[in-house]
Amino acid sequence: MEEEQQIIGRGTWIDKLADDLLQREKTLGRKTDLIRVESGLGASGIPHLGSLGDAVRAYGVKLALENFGYKSELIAYSDDLDGLRKIPEGLPESLKEHIGKPVSFIPDPFGCHDSYGLHMSSLLLDGLDKLGIEYKFQRGVDTYRNGLLKDQIHTILTNSKKIGEKIAEMVGQEKYQETLPYFPVCANCGRLYTAMAYEYLPDEKKIKYKCADTTIGSRPLQGCGHDGIADITKDLGKLPWKVEFAARWQAFDIRFEAYGKDIMDSVKVNDWVAEEILNFPPPTHVKYEMFLDKGGKKISKSLGNVLTSQAWLRYGTAKTILLLLYKRITGAREVGIDDIPALMDEYNELENIYFGKIKLDNETRVVRSKGLYEYVNLLNPPKTQKPYVNYRLLIQLCRIFRENRIPLVTKKLMEYGTIKESSQEIDELITLAGNYADDYDNPTKIEIQLDDISKKVLTQLVSTLSSEEEPVDLQNTIYQIAKDNGMQPKDLFRVLYQIILASDRGPKIGPLIIDIGRKKIATSISEYI
Repeated sequence: MEEEQQIIGRGTWIDKLADDLLQREKTLGRKTDLIRVESGLGASGIPHLGSLGDAVRAYGVKLALENFGYKSELIAYSDDLDGLRKIPEGLPESLKEHIGKPVSFIPDPFGCHDSYGLHMSSLLLDGLDKLGIEYKFQRGVDTYRNGLLKDQIHTILTNSKKIGEKIAEMVGQEKYQETLPYFPVCANCGRLYTAMAYEYLPDEKKIKYKCADTTIGSRPLQGCGHDGIADITKDLGKLPWKVEFAARWQAFDIRFEAYGKDIMDSVKVNDWVAEEILNFPPPTHVKYEMFLDKGGKKISKSLGNVLTSQAWLRYGTAKTILLLLYKRITGAREVGIDDIPALMDEYNELENIYFGKIKLDNETRVVRSKGLYEYVNLLNPPKTQKPYVNYRLLIQLCRIFRENRIPLVTKKLMEYGTIKESSQEIDELITLAGNYADDYDNPTKIEIQLDDISKKVLTQLVSTLSSEEEPVDLQNTIYQIAKDNGMQPKDLFRVLYQIILASDRGPKIGPLIIDIGRKKIATSISEYI
């Protein structure tokens, strides 16, 4: 008999990760009176769901630690002293003159924030706020300006030869054997990456640099030729990613940070720098796969295929974003707005399990489903269940009623017996589904296995629905078509609900088909046959 798997905490991957972290901290013998987790936020382009996911997952670990009885906080670190490497798709070409400058020193092209960097950070923080994520915001520009990393910078620079050799050995990057792992901001042109640091004066804590031509990616970037000296305790500059994470981890005493597979090399080097140079055991990590767009390409600020939380929340609830991010952490996923209908209904299914309306045979699955529901509600689940209507049904009704939408859709739902009365929750669902109906085609179809009898029955039904003559009683007609072909009517109804609503059930099928349109439904059925 298979041994029952041990359930940790609320049975999710988040609990397992937090437990692993705690076991490691005990082994290391470190204090655990406050366990800090960190998320690095890029500020060089429009933040997308992937950027948001880094912070949301870290917050999940924070919640799990608190659930285990430990105090924890999330540091949301904005890398807003990073230099602008290229102009993200859709942003003005006027930004070209600022390539290489720290994003916090570039004017906001949208004119609503003090800088380009602050504008981008604010979009991500707005997304976190809307999801209910609590964090301590730490700006990179303030971190360096206030000298919070000066001790780490000094230690790294005094060990620069050893670090440069190790980076070359570990990841094959040789540049830090020729230049120091630190970029001063050029005092003359204000650029970061052109200021090549070539000598460190440890007694004075000053760096000598020359602003020279370089390449960012494959693009040439012209230096101004300035010879300068920068004081690491007073003048602005920053560590490159290959060593900066380690400096932050020690300075802020970070015990957990997730990372995407695109920065695996940087994390590997930083772990070594933290351990061997800064004498600080690196935080517990978890690697996650990147989100892809529906074409299978990585979601990227520079490609312009970003999916922002602001766009998502026009069609789906904050809970659907949290469900997307907390369901699992492994495996690459193609994500798009057309995932929202399924996630809306999946959240409702989890809620039904949580409140006992859906019974599951597998106790482990029950615990995990309830645990996932609790994390999606940030460990503060509602006491009672809110009213819900199948999201695809709402989309179909919102396509019919475009004017005076909320009262007319509500009236139709009450006629179907789907709801008993109007409510604010239903109004909000209708608004979201209405936005989807206005902006997008039908949601993605689900896969349905059809046997020969089902295909025969559906073919006959398509013919009936496509005819000019309207059946006197469509409900009874559908029932009779099933019976005449040796198919249980309830099985045909279930197939039709799956085709129309991606669900096993729904309102009375005949009136629903008439409301949506017989010929429209005939077309939908034909696509499955």
